[in-house]
Amino acid sequence: MKDFKIGDAQIGLNHKPFIIAEMSGNHNRSLERAMTIVKAAKDAGADAIKLQTYTPDSLTIDHSGGLFTITDEKSLWKGRNLYELYQEAMTPYEWHKPIFDYAKELGIICFSTPFDEEAVDMLEELGAPCHKVASFENNHHPLLKKVALTGKPVIMSTGVSTLANTDESVGVLRQNGCKDLVLLKCTSTYPATPENTNLRTIPHLRELFHCETGLSDHTMGVGAAVGAVALGATVIEKHFCLSRAEGGVDSAFSLEPDEFRMLVIETERAHQALGYVQYGIQDAEKKSLNFKRSVYVVEDIPAGGVFTEKNIRIIRPGDGLHPRYFSMILGKPAHRALKRGTPLSMDDLLS
Repeated sequence: MKDFKIGDAQIGLNHKPFIIAEMSGNHNRSLERAMTIVKAAKDAGADAIKLQTYTPDSLTIDHSGGLFTITDEKSLWKGRNLYELYQEAMTPYEWHKPIFDYAKELGIICFSTPFDEEAVDMLEELGAPCHKVASFENNHHPLLKKVALTGKPVIMSTGVSTLANTDESVGVLRQNGCKDLVLLKCTSTYPATPENTNLRTIPHLRELFHCETGLSDHTMGVGAAVGAVALGATVIEKHFCLSRAEGGVDSAFSLEPDEFRMLVIETERAHQALGYVQYGIQDAEKKSLNFKRSVYVVEDIPAGGVFTEKNIRIIRPGDGLHPRYFSMILGKPAHRALKRGTPLSMDDLLS
């Protein structure tokens, strides 16, 4: 598969991971705070800041009871009405242009997750360089068709999806012109645990769908993201906040600026460390050859004296005779006098 660009960033195995800071609703309904998050993401080294573009009415209806009310005891949002939650978490449409403009001024890529077709139109007007499809929306075929028809790269999360579901969604995208696709392994629990992250799926997705792959990471810390890059992830998405202590709908599983900076650094290190299949001695290692073992004289030996385990040993440094010859030398005479600390050589045996 060919590399492609999102904004000025190259996406592919030969490039450093593309790191997305997901703002979500962590702006706490403050445009000023949203702008501060954009600047903090840039300062932390993120390649992109991502928004979510929806209204409560584009997602659900104002209703309680049944599945409209969150009852899961483990949920961060237990007892909340879906409509009220989305009302709190939404990024108002009128904020989008100033946020996009500020991101451009700072030199950080800005894009969003649209949740309906009208949102795609607005994001296109703002010049979004790509579109994200959320896990909960990856069965929304009209939306998939809409984002594919833009001709922009599409990043799609694969949470709460069977392989057949993912195959169907990818089919809709490709049938409608999507050429540059990233599939993100995603576990749609908030937060997710390392045990249910299943990073080995990442190279399998690449093999099955012949596209770029990555991780939408809801775990705490940076370990899962680093592991994902080691397995071939080229895109990492992580929720970002200014301070978990100050709250926010997604703050409990978001990284703070210093942590996000560590994520950027450590995922890039993981990518650099991948390298290529390499055997033999690298240029950087050549000086370390001196610290290999070799056969040395450890007691003075007169000419004609016999080599024994007492007067020769396999020690450092490594400029003497190779240890493979040690047992062959024992019992043989020295052809010249040898001082303690002399590296033994083949000439000492053959002269």
